[in-house]
Amino acid sequence: MRTVGRYFGDIAIPRAIKAVLWVFVAFNLVILGWTLLSSFRGSRSLWTNPLGADGLNVGGYARAWHAGDFAGMALNSALTTAASVAGIMALSAPAAYALARSRRRSAAPVVTYFAAGLALPVQAVLIPYQTLSIKLSQFMVDWVTGWWDARISLVICNVALSLPFAVFVLTGYFRSLPTELEEAAALDGAGSLRTFLQVMVPVARPGLTIVAVLNVIGIWNELLLVMVLIDDPKKQTLPAGLSQLSSTMQYTSDWGGLFAGVVILVAPMILLFFWFGRKIMDGMTLGISK
Repeated sequence: MRTVGRYFGDIAIPRAIKAVLWVFVAFNLVILGWTLLSSFRGSRSLWTNPLGADGLNVGGYARAWHAGDFAGMALNSALTTAASVAGIMALSAPAAYALARSRRRSAAPVVTYFAAGLALPVQAVLIPYQTLSIKLSQFMVDWVTGWWDARISLVICNVALSLPFAVFVLTGYFRSLPTELEEAAALDGAGSLRTFLQVMVPVARPGLTIVAVLNVIGIWNELLLVMVLIDDPKKQTLPAGLSQLSSTMQYTSDWGGLFAGVVILVAPMILLFFWFGRKIMDGMTLGISK
C-alpha cells in the first residue's frame, strides 16, 4: 500500500497535473492564435469559414482605431498606468523595506494586514471609491484648484487597490537580502535614507521590476473602475473603448474590427509578460517563500 501511495503521490498525480496544465496552455495559445488571425479577416469570411485564413487584410485595425477612438484612449491608458505604477512603487518600496527590517512586534501583523488586503475584491469598494471620487472632485473644484480630472481619481484608486500586493511581495523580497549590505553602508557613514536609495534599491531592482510589471499589466487591463469613475468617453482607457466597440457590433457586425481591437489591447501586455515572464516567476517564488 505504501508503494502504491508513493507512486500516486510522487509520479501519477504530478504527471497528471502537468498534463492538464499543458492542455490548458495549448488551449490558450490556440485561442490567442485564432484571435490574431481573425483580426486580419473580414466579417463575411469569418462567418463562412471561421477557422480559415482567407481574405486577410489590415482594414480591421484601421476601423477599430478610428471607430473606437483608440488613439486617445491608448494615451489615457499609458498616462494612468504610468502614474499609477509610479505612485505604487514610491509608496510600497519604502513601506516594504521598513517592515522587512523592523524589529517591532507590530511589523508582522501589519504585513499580515497587507496580505489580507489581497482578498479584497474591487467590487466591494466600488461604491466607496465612487463616493470618494465625487467628494474629492467637488472639494478640489470648489476650494483648491477650480478644476479636477477624473483620471487623477482613477490613479488614486489604482494605487490604493494595488498597495497590498506590492507591499506584501516587496517585504518578502527585502527580507531575502543580506543585512551585511546595510551594515557596510553604516560603516561608511550612510544614513537610513541614503542606504535605502543608494544600496538597497539597486540591489532589489529585480523585485521592484517584477512588482512594477505585474501592476502595469493589471492596471492596463482595468475596466470596472474606469467605467465607474470616469464618465467622459474622451478620458476613458482602452478596455472601456473595447467595451464600447463591442456594444456597437449589434449594428455594424464588424467582427474583424472587434478582434483587431482585442489584439490592440492585449498585445502590448502579452509581449511585456513574455519578456519578463521567467523573472516574474522566479521573483514571486523568492518573495513568497521568504
